[in-house]
Amino acid sequence: MPDATQASLPLHLERVSYAAGGRALLDGITLTLGPGGPTFILGPNGAGKTLLLRACHGLLPLASGTLRWGQAERASALRRQAMVFQRPILLRRSAAGNIEHALRIRGIPRGESRDRAAAALARVGLDSLANRPARELSGGEQQRVAIARAWALEPELLLLDEPTANLDPSATQAIEAAIAALDAAGVSLIVASHDLAQARRLARRVIFLHHGRVLEDAAAGRFFAQPQAPEARAFVRGELVT
Repeated sequence: MPDATQASLPLHLERVSYAAGGRALLDGITLTLGPGGPTFILGPNGAGKTLLLRACHGLLPLASGTLRWGQAERASALRRQAMVFQRPILLRRSAAGNIEHALRIRGIPRGESRDRAAAALARVGLDSLANRPARELSGGEQQRVAIARAWALEPELLLLDEPTANLDPSATQAIEAAIAALDAAGVSLIVASHDLAQARRLARRVIFLHHGRVLEDAAAGRFFAQPQAPEARAFVRGELVT
């Protein structure tokens, strides 16, 4: 893991805004995302959950506001975090080859890359599929390959965008087990999700987002027991939030 004196966490967002088509999609978000987790970003479709993850990963040209990463400079901090997208982006290589390629781009020697790829696939229960073409795997298996690839990079912070969207219960359970293992290994996790049941099982902190604004930020137990914002209360009850 990275040297604590150069840690990229906590990540500070100060009045972060993002606009497209003349409309504010992230609107003045101020948050501190520290070590620990998992932190779940919840909210209805269109709330800005994915955009907030992309902002945290330095992928959005902000309209205003700033991001500061702990003790690290921006470029160094971004190398200490990883993001797994809702639809995995996999190369035309084997499952292991996808991970080895990412490691070699980071300058890891071939032999070490091979060993780290094998270990990462074992962590997510895919060691038996290491030599299978990644794009021929099931959706859940592809998502686990993407998580293993991110894990192999030894990030301080891992951003997960709807990691179990459209997956069956078995695949969801396997990915939740990987998330729990990452948490136990000390990786800080921020998960964008609309899955309340999953958040109840895994979250320690919940950030509720609506129309690009943070309406609530609370410990998961308190959020689910007694959400403060009317929109959050409706969301927890399973009602349509507009």
